[in-house]
Amino acid sequence: MSISQADLILTVSGRIYHLNLMPEELAPTVILVGDPDRVNKVSKYFDKIDIRQQNREIITHTGWVGNKPVSVISTGMSTGNIDIVLNELDALVNVDLRSRQIKDKFTPLNFIRIGTTGALQAENALNSVILSSHGVGFDNLLHYYRDDAFAIDKPVEAALADFFAAEKLHPYVASADKDLLMHYKPYADSLGMTATCPGFYAPQGRHVRLLPRFATLLDKLKTFDYQNARVANFEMETSGIYGLSQLMGHKALSVNVVVANRALGTFSASYAEAMDQTIQMVLANLP
Repeated sequence: MSISQADLILTVSGRIYHLNLMPEELAPTVILVGDPDRVNKVSKYFDKIDIRQQNREIITHTGWVGNKPVSVISTGMSTGNIDIVLNELDALVNVDLRSRQIKDKFTPLNFIRIGTTGALQAENALNSVILSSHGVGFDNLLHYYRDDAFAIDKPVEAALADFFAAEKLHPYVASADKDLLMHYKPYADSLGMTATCPGFYAPQGRHVRLLPRFATLLDKLKTFDYQNARVANFEMETSGIYGLSQLMGHKALSVNVVVANRALGTFSASYAEAMDQTIQMVLANLP
């Protein structure tokens, strides 16, 4: 059966709706950044840029680093945006947009998120780089997909459910691609689990005029230990990227630059330089 026009929306020119892309405009390795301004900060290191597209906050540059094709795409913040971007990226390579049929041959993609993060543990220094071994999803994105259990690291999820039994929280847990994780491990400062929060204020324990229901959530989370593995940091996209990538059959890794340390109450005034160095590191070692 063909996919309906309502389920997969295309523009009048046949482009995928939100990304405003055609299949030939996407590379097999995709750098995901939240901030639209960061797209230029990545693509300035491309040896050649073939494609520049934009729709709303989603900007795409596709080009080459040496002989390797690569795209960089801004997703915006939160797993709600990740749901849009990853589904449409997958459709570009695994759905025939003309016939609206799923292709017989599956095409995998590499997703590498380069983003900022807050550290939970005191030892994760400002401007250091953390690779996410797991995404701990306090959002509910993955639970909207029927086969979500296939993307979940069940032992870690069960341990977290017990840990948060009093709060009645049940975050899902999805893993990084092991090949990408090991590929970039020599170039990072540390590995750790990453908490993905569905918002910036109350979901991360902040309050301005409204009081958060779980004000000490992150303070408690930093004490969680699973077989000597801890939650190192928190942000807003990784669990969605990992969960959807596993369900779809793609590879994903989240590369996090520490801009704040919650344990120490510190913030980096020079994280732009650290981000630039991290971008260069990722591009110099593309899979």
